[in-house]
Amino acid sequence: MAPAAERQATDTRGGRFRGWAWVDRPLSIIAILLLVLLVGLTTVDVVARYWFDAPVDGAFELTQMMLAGLIFAALPVTTAAGGHVDVELFTLALGPRVERLLLAFGDLVTALVLGAIGWRLWVHADRLDGDGAVTNSLGIPFAPIGWFSAICCGLSVVAALLRLRARFGAGRHD
Repeated sequence: MAPAAERQATDTRGGRFRGWAWVDRPLSIIAILLLVLLVGLTTVDVVARYWFDAPVDGAFELTQMMLAGLIFAALPVTTAAGGHVDVELFTLALGPRVERLLLAFGDLVTALVLGAIGWRLWVHADRLDGDGAVTNSLGIPFAPIGWFSAICCGLSVVAALLRLRARFGAGRHD
């Protein structure tokens, strides 16, 4: 059972915040599709490699890129749902008020860290774009994946700030 302060940050449907569905649904669908494609590509590559001695060209590159897309597509969804790992060593002993403050502090730190990561990802993607960096086998540009990852970090910052706001009663909906 989630702590009381945690339950306050989400609505009764487990779903996030007012207006968040326009972010949550598409990213969830993207993550699901990428996961299915990863499983499919891995299966085809393994079967082709071991039964027909003909591995899929670029399977390693595609797997890396799809995995990055999957991780970053799921990041805002996970952040909004409060699905990040947290350790509650002392919260039961400290009481609900301190628990709420610690969870709010965690939301703030999450927003700051993901904001910094997103900013650096965007700068790095711009550099990759300027250099014309592409994958070795298939020639797929790296920059769009960096930009997508940076945008997802930005959406995660928004989700963390919404959770922070919801902890103090503003923006809660019943």
